[in-house]
Order: sequence, then structure tokens, then C-alpha cells
Amino acid sequence: MKNITLSADENLIEAARRRAMAEHTTLNEQFRVWLSHYVGREQQAAEAMKVIRELQGSIFTGGRRFTRDETNER
Repeated sequence: MKNITLSADENLIEAARRRAMAEHTTLNEQFRVWLSHYVGREQQAAEAMKVIRELQGSIFTGGRRFTRDETNER
């Protein structure tokens, strides 16, 4: 695991440490969780776009374009 150095307001860091302690974790662990989610959002978006492209190839409307109201009808 690689170490990094971050800079932030001293009061903010202390408040974050207190919160982490109250949640029975550490600030380092919370940062690792945040970093994982931060990276994961891009991967989730890429996977969603892949599904959209796959669906676009299998849905045919015969060239008809739907209005917003038609699209939102249930």
C-alpha cells in the first residue's frame, strides 16, 4: 500500500478524526473507502454506457421519434 500526504484545515482534520473514532474506524480507513467509491463511479458509468449501447442495438422504433410525454407514459 502506498502512502500519500494530504493537506487540509486543522480543525476539519480533527473533526474528521473524532467522527471516525465515534464510528469505530480510522480516518485512513474512511479515506480508502472514499477513494474506492470515487474510482468506482467512473467504472459504474462505463458499465452503464455499455448496457445502453447494447440496448440501442436491440430496440427498434421503425424510425418513429417519441415525444417526451410518450416516453414518460407508464
